[in-house]
Amino acid sequence: MKIVYICSGIIVQNSNEYNNHKSKDMIRKILIANRGEIAIRVMRACYEMGIRSVAVYSEADRTSRHVLYANEAECIGPAPSNESYLCYDKIIEAAKKHKADAIHPGYGFLSENAEFARRCEEEGIIFIGPNPQTMIDMGDKIQARRHMIAAGVPVVPGTQDQLNSAEEAVGVCKAIGFPVMIKASMGGGGKGMRLVHRAEDVVEAYNTCKSEAMSGFGDDTVYIEKFVEGPHHIEFQILGDKHGNVIHLGDRECSVQRRHQKVVEESPSPFVDPELRKKMGAAAVAAAKAVGYVGAGTIEFLVDKYKNFYFLEMNTRLQVEHPITEEVVGIDLVKQQILIADGQPLAIRQEDVVQRGHAIECRICAEDTDNNFRPAPGVVSRLVEPHGPGIRIDSAVYEGYEIPMYYDPMIGKLIVWATTREYAIERMRRALYEYKVAGLVTNIRYLRRIIDVPQFKQGCYDTSFIETNQDRLRPRPGFKNDSEDMAIIAAYIDYLMNYEENKGDGVTENSSALNRWRAFGLQKGVLRV
Repeated sequence: MKIVYICSGIIVQNSNEYNNHKSKDMIRKILIANRGEIAIRVMRACYEMGIRSVAVYSEADRTSRHVLYANEAECIGPAPSNESYLCYDKIIEAAKKHKADAIHPGYGFLSENAEFARRCEEEGIIFIGPNPQTMIDMGDKIQARRHMIAAGVPVVPGTQDQLNSAEEAVGVCKAIGFPVMIKASMGGGGKGMRLVHRAEDVVEAYNTCKSEAMSGFGDDTVYIEKFVEGPHHIEFQILGDKHGNVIHLGDRECSVQRRHQKVVEESPSPFVDPELRKKMGAAAVAAAKAVGYVGAGTIEFLVDKYKNFYFLEMNTRLQVEHPITEEVVGIDLVKQQILIADGQPLAIRQEDVVQRGHAIECRICAEDTDNNFRPAPGVVSRLVEPHGPGIRIDSAVYEGYEIPMYYDPMIGKLIVWATTREYAIERMRRALYEYKVAGLVTNIRYLRRIIDVPQFKQGCYDTSFIETNQDRLRPRPGFKNDSEDMAIIAAYIDYLMNYEENKGDGVTENSSALNRWRAFGLQKGVLRV
């Protein structure tokens, strides 16, 4: 019997349906070719679906939570990612050794590596993602533009062919009109990308982009686009199955970013109105159908201040910010990925998708925001996570865990949901206040300041938000947060003293003073009992 749940107008397939109808050909075991919070996220979906999970890990990740959570685990090499998580031969061998039916790549690492997907196919292992050719077509920004133009999806004016020289780049820039963006064709994450306002800066920017593209992606092809002024970074989550069905799951606003790296995301966008949302959603579906997309993916758009929208790129994987879409539409995207990879048709129709309430995500990172956002790896000596209604934390850290220096310094993702945007902001403010990480430097205080900027609270910001609000986002002159750190230290000392007292060693004359520090810690919300 087919069982579905209807929640807020959304058809959600019961995981028991998957379990009860398994055949010998269905996915029974998945290897997760990733680490940290995304690995755990996928494993949780597997657990609920009755699917066994296999973790792979580097020598630096022996004590990682994803290793402990999995049903099975395999070490695949030393700490550097190019010797472990980026070695698809080792990962495929691990999958064969553990008899995994499928591999889920998560995001980052090999998630958009077409050769890895192709090798999985050759070995008879299901790759949970699009087919290799789609990844190639959409990974090449120039080729992606051609596909979008053919599909009638608006694109930013720019080049469609490879540039052959700096002189040619100068001519193109003058023809398009400044400002322009010079971008690496195979780029991403802000690498191989430069904004140019003057003709005399084109040559240097062109050469720099080519150099960064070659070192970062092994391909120095660059192209040029007209810079969209006052842009909003808006993305649409899409799902496509192997039967030609494609739907979108609404929009996300990702305009709070630094150096093209997202910091805070929310859904739905406060800038996009219902009419624009409908047009962009239809364009996102058309874009996915144009390349025969299968799986979960994201169509990213730039929207100017006049609400004209243009195709930016397609991410052929799960996004870091996918939880906010899950919160507002009530659909588990990882489960959908697995069902699609298993050959099942989408059980969700476009008309069933309804965005309800509002969700915000903050990326909690071990980084020094006062020192050019320098990564700050170290040991988590104390961890207090927020709780309560509408709060979700996707994380892999724990007290005593050492955040390695070899990988992304993200501690986790803090997601809140509420019935309105105003309430969601209030909830996020409260959650960030409760979130305590001791032992290393984090960006939590920086995120608190972002939430309190009037532009953010009013929902009237674009991708220049951090740049234009630098003064507001800096700590106040002369302001130090040493008091909280001192309270943590004092509370720990008090714990040790009480420990000795409980052992029968008596009370020292300083214990009363230490207890006063303990009271201070409680008052500041640093110490929780």
